[in-house]
Amino acid sequence: MGKRKELKSEIHESGKTSKSQKLCGTNYPVCISFIVVNEFCERFSYYGMKAVLTLYFINYLHWNQNLSTAVYHAFSSLCYFTPILGALIADSWLGKFKTIVYLSVVYVLGHVVKSVGAIPSVGDSTIHIALSMVGLILIAFGTGGIKPCVAAFGGDQFDEEHTNERRKFFSIFYMSINAGSVLSTVITPILRGNVQCFGGDCYALAFGVPAILMVIALVVFISGSGMYKKSPPEGNVLLDVCRCLGLAIKNRWMSSKYDSKRKHWLDWAEEKYPKRLIHEIKMVLRVLVLFIPLPMFWALFDQQGSRWTLQATRMNMAFGSAFVLKPDQMQMLNALLILMFVPIFDAVVYPLIGLCRINLTPLKKMAVGMIFAALAFGAATLVEVNVMKTVVEPAPRGQCLLQVYNLADSDVKLSIPGSNLFSQPIKSYEDPQAYQHLELGGHNKTITVGINDNGHFHECRETFTEQKAYSLVLHSKTSGIVCQLATDNILKSEKMEAYLRFINTRSEAVNVTMAGLDFHVPADYGISPNKSVERKEYTSVRCTSGSQDFSINLGLLDSGASYTVILKGGSGDIIPQKMEDVKVIISLLFSLHCWEGPANNVHIAWQIPQYALMTAGEVMFSIPGIEFSYSQAPANMKSLLQAGWLLTVAFGNVIVLIVAEGAGLDQWMEFLLFAGLLVAVCIIFSIMAYFYTYVDPGELDKLFPDKTVNEAEDDLKKDQTDDTMYLNSIEKSTNM
Repeated sequence: MGKRKELKSEIHESGKTSKSQKLCGTNYPVCISFIVVNEFCERFSYYGMKAVLTLYFINYLHWNQNLSTAVYHAFSSLCYFTPILGALIADSWLGKFKTIVYLSVVYVLGHVVKSVGAIPSVGDSTIHIALSMVGLILIAFGTGGIKPCVAAFGGDQFDEEHTNERRKFFSIFYMSINAGSVLSTVITPILRGNVQCFGGDCYALAFGVPAILMVIALVVFISGSGMYKKSPPEGNVLLDVCRCLGLAIKNRWMSSKYDSKRKHWLDWAEEKYPKRLIHEIKMVLRVLVLFIPLPMFWALFDQQGSRWTLQATRMNMAFGSAFVLKPDQMQMLNALLILMFVPIFDAVVYPLIGLCRINLTPLKKMAVGMIFAALAFGAATLVEVNVMKTVVEPAPRGQCLLQVYNLADSDVKLSIPGSNLFSQPIKSYEDPQAYQHLELGGHNKTITVGINDNGHFHECRETFTEQKAYSLVLHSKTSGIVCQLATDNILKSEKMEAYLRFINTRSEAVNVTMAGLDFHVPADYGISPNKSVERKEYTSVRCTSGSQDFSINLGLLDSGASYTVILKGGSGDIIPQKMEDVKVIISLLFSLHCWEGPANNVHIAWQIPQYALMTAGEVMFSIPGIEFSYSQAPANMKSLLQAGWLLTVAFGNVIVLIVAEGAGLDQWMEFLLFAGLLVAVCIIFSIMAYFYTYVDPGELDKLFPDKTVNEAEDDLKKDQTDDTMYLNSIEKSTNM
């Protein structure tokens, strides 16, 4: 051990270069300020773009929720496969500085292409999809490629004797990551929703601002070029490990029964590789085997930006009348809670557990973290079940949905052959009763509806098509009661808007102008098309009829609701009567319920418990997991385990991709499935952890004491980047 220290000291003294400039008399190099600003801008760029990505797929590219979720997680997965490529390029070819610069250019190009694809006037939908996919691929290679380089490059700027300053730099670096994440997930949804361009939400601006931030990040990083220490490529241990594994497998496969037996299959590589390297690979493989169950945790964790965001679009985001949160802004809660929970767990929770004489090892913490994540999805399931109560489920095959508006002068009763639907009297001008399931017995059917108007009987024949929703509008004429069938829109707006239509009972047509939209409502019970309008109070809506102008008050049109406004009155006025299509019948958990209020009446605050549980799970899973793998790996293998850790994130996103596209479950059942799978995986992981024996990598020096000067030099270089590898992995402990 003493010989090793002497060798390190000798190398350090012989390798000293001119001192870098320091900040204000401290031991902090001036150049780290450029690196910290670069990281802040890059993280703002990445998280800001990703925050609005799911809603972009749904509202702009018009993909369904499953496809949007699948592509979102395919992108996330690619972002965590590409760090291996970035590490190989940096360590074996270009070095960290050039790798960061070149891949940042790729990163910027990806943002620019993505922003151009969000401009409606640029081509058709095929061009928009192509540009979006090319942009996302370039961004994935950019962000993933520089991920293993920036933190390590920052650590390289410190002299060997300034270990404390280097560790404090990592704390500042970590804070810049969180600051960029929090600010971007607040700001870019505002740019998307509050700024209107090209006739709708301004996704081009929401993607363009992160592109500008990435340009700033690149310019700032290059500005410090003259101050950086730029180490040449050192070679990548991953290549050595792969070659050693390949040789061991090859020799084992080609061996005969007459060859001497080996204790371990890796020992078949001893003819070419040193025993120390083989022993280190054995240690790493034992940890990598424990990594096998871990992707399931990330499969749940990363749904904060996809399924949980989509859940938020069907919830009430209003805090009073003055402030309405955006659904894609809820992701900031994870980053905020991380900043709160990390010190609380370190200073309060873990010490209290220690006072109870409970030995909470890193592996035990990880198992508890999995349970917290499963509980988070249990909470998400409960929220989803309640959100479903505000959603009108489409009718199954062979049926349609029907509701009735009675705009006649008196109460009426309906009779439908072979059915007892609407058997109770329907009052004049009352809000419609619940949607009823009308049996058709096929794709479509023409039905004669009987109408009893105080003993006067009338009939109307209407054709209904399966799986559609209809409103049957009844009104009086001199000949009696007549019918008019209107097709309804029962899907909630993914933009958290309200749907609105008008029925004009007057003898003159009415034009209604509001929220930048024009509704033309024909005379004599004409019905306007359904249109979506922004959630707000509409107290002065302009109407024109003939040569007259009117102003009507519609009050609050709430998110997720569907309204029908009856325009009444004579030639001198217009009197609006707002009806909310509020009543729905759904089959839920084997029982039938009738619920009122399909407006998004489940408040977004009910998502806070699931975010809190998930963040607690992250604190107990991610940070102890990184500490465990860091402590169990030899010094020159820490980067390899970091790559393995990032791959668990990538494979976790692959799991979500497969389930979203293949399972075909209701959302609450899918949440419950993920929770159950994680509990099962936690049990398997706990059994594996029980049989794991902790090791001390420092004992390798006693087992293999002889080292050459070159080997010691390699160790010194690896020791200088140990902390950077730790930080690069712990970055996963911010929100995704």
